[in-house]
Amino acid sequence: MTLALDEAILQTVIYADIFDYPLTLTEVQHYLLYCSAQRTTIEHAVTSSPLLQSQLIQRAGYLMLRERAGLEQVRAERGQRAMRLWRLARRWGYWVGCLPFVRLVAVTGSLAVNNPTRAADIDLLIVTEPGRVWLCRALMVLFVRLVRLTGITLCPNYMLAKTVLTQKRRDLFIAHDLTQMVPLVGHAVYQEMRAANHWTEQFLPQALTPLQAEPELSPRGIGRWLQRASEWCFAGRLGDLMDALERRRKTSQVRRRYGEIAYLSETVLLDPEHVMAYFNDHGAAVLKKFSERIEKISVTMTHA
Repeated sequence: MTLALDEAILQTVIYADIFDYPLTLTEVQHYLLYCSAQRTTIEHAVTSSPLLQSQLIQRAGYLMLRERAGLEQVRAERGQRAMRLWRLARRWGYWVGCLPFVRLVAVTGSLAVNNPTRAADIDLLIVTEPGRVWLCRALMVLFVRLVRLTGITLCPNYMLAKTVLTQKRRDLFIAHDLTQMVPLVGHAVYQEMRAANHWTEQFLPQALTPLQAEPELSPRGIGRWLQRASEWCFAGRLGDLMDALERRRKTSQVRRRYGEIAYLSETVLLDPEHVMAYFNDHGAAVLKKFSERIEKISVTMTHA
């Protein structure tokens, strides 16, 4: 799919608007949909395209829909909140990376783009060694509960093994999630995951690296020692047994609560290599809203 540059810019802004997120020109260039263009070319289009002039406004360095003027204030408030959450994400993300068999810890969700609401948590994607996803999940549940005592909520929303980095679901929402995530621990594994998902370039051809780069927080000192010692303890049959028991316990719990129908969803993956359980498909709702907004503007332009 390819779009004219002005249409691509407009759709990029519309998608971000679903999240109350006005964009800088740098962000428009980075997340430009279905199209590649230099910043100077984008700047020229913004100031000269009749379509963009009629639909967009630029204020305080941000590009937004005309009817959504004022979002720059929301962005500023959320940016301040993001600064605090990032300090916590780095601190606790490091210790998550010290857990046994963890090979990648990446920040995802609204914090990854500095757009957290007041209710936002610190969302994490975690990659583990194969055969230890569920053991890691059990340890993460305990870790999350301990951290919650400090008033901080960590959400390990998606855990998967290094052997299944390629994502089966391929749409704009997942492409954004993958390109927006910011690695804290395991930059090499992050690069492997991006390489395994080149399909994201069909949607976001210029979002090839994280827009926000974080220095790698490799386990060191006592953290590295604890990781090696615990991996030695759980490397054999004990680890196999604990991994299998945790998977059996959690999947049985899900069946009792949601029934077998839960496993028909693309957003629920509970198998030996995945732990993902989004029972409300937020991505589908976002894409539906995006499609409706594009259609609404198309109708408006047709009757203008």
